Amino acid sequence: MTQKNDDHSPGRLASPPCLAGEIEPDYFDPLAVDAQQPLDVARWRKAERARLLATRQAMRGADRRAVGEAMVAYLRRLLETRRNGTKGQVLSAYWPIKGEPNLRALMSDLHTDGVTIALPVVEEKGKPLVFRRWTPDTRMVRGHWNIPVPPVDADRMVPDIAFAPLVGWAPGGRRLGYGGGYFDRALDQLSPRPFSIGVGLQAARVETIYPQPHDIRLDAIVTEMGVEFVQD
Repeated sequence: MTQKNDDHSPGRLASPPCLAGEIEPDYFDPLAVDAQQPLDVARWRKAERARLLATRQAMRGADRRAVGEAMVAYLRRLLETRRNGTKGQVLSAYWPIKGEPNLRALMSDLHTDGVTIALPVVEEKGKPLVFRRWTPDTRMVRGHWNIPVPPVDADRMVPDIAFAPLVGWAPGGRRLGYGGGYFDRALDQLSPRPFSIGVGLQAARVETIYPQPHDIRLDAIVTEMGVEFVQD
């Protein structure tokens, strides 16, 4: 499905993508003209994030597995068709936290098919993510916020494709993340920018997430119901 949406209208806001939980909840754009607006947005995002996370974590195990399997099927199809296959490319995935769909089997399969898999790592708070190579044999270590990551001696990679976990999402490739802005900063510094795919629940769709100037739109969103492509 193709979605055309440009929600840069005044008063409409969105969440900065990131890959850790409840980090720097006061993150906002310091260049906003209305000084109160970013504070209001930050409070709204914090409350909405908590609501969506509670809903996701309340899912039964069987339902979570079924949803995850459906998402993986759509991701496989997207990678095969939209990207003309991914062999020889670098794909950034993520380790599941807080009830996120488990993509580890897909990561292993893609590795077997010749795709280089990387995982995002916060090496320093407030700095962009780095991407370390992962294989099924990688011995993971605990990173910031106890999220498993490849060790410091793993090769650094530059992703061609990046999966981004969705706490919430809105049409037009808008993503509500965990609140730290790490993923946005990583995408902003990469050139060329990776093809970015948001992955999350259909039930996490909201009408808007109030996009801010620092928010970077995703190229596609995948839920258990299908794929939504984004066009400028």
